[in-house]
Amino acid sequence: MVQHLLSISKSTRAFLSLLLMEIDLHPGQDQLLARVEPGVPVSVSALADQLSVRPSTVSKMLDRLMEKNLVERTAHSHDARRTMVMLTPAGETVRGRVNALWEKLEGDLASAVAPGRRDDLLTALREADELLTAKLRRLR
Repeated sequence: MVQHLLSISKSTRAFLSLLLMEIDLHPGQDQLLARVEPGVPVSVSALADQLSVRPSTVSKMLDRLMEKNLVERTAHSHDARRTMVMLTPAGETVRGRVNALWEKLEGDLASAVAPGRRDDLLTALREADELLTAKLRRLR
């Protein structure tokens, strides 16, 4: 099973990387943009937790996204030590394009599975994701 998950993960990410190049994004930037809701500030530490990466990794990603004017950083309204992130209008547009790419890719992948088996597959994938995410959190 691990061999298949690794192969699917690698192929999916490689294909998605090609699609992301079309909208001038790098792998991982799509996931960050997808987790920032339009008009809702989110902390760098919350993003790091959601992405299962270190805050320093999120900061580097934010630097690159700021260069493209897709996100902005602000101080927390009650705690100036906390950095908050918001999408810019351009970021909201690109976030929509990311969602469209993901939906297209998901449709392509779903077409490879018989309709009656999709729910079971999705449930199994979610359970595996939750298990691995929980194990990673304990190790970090």
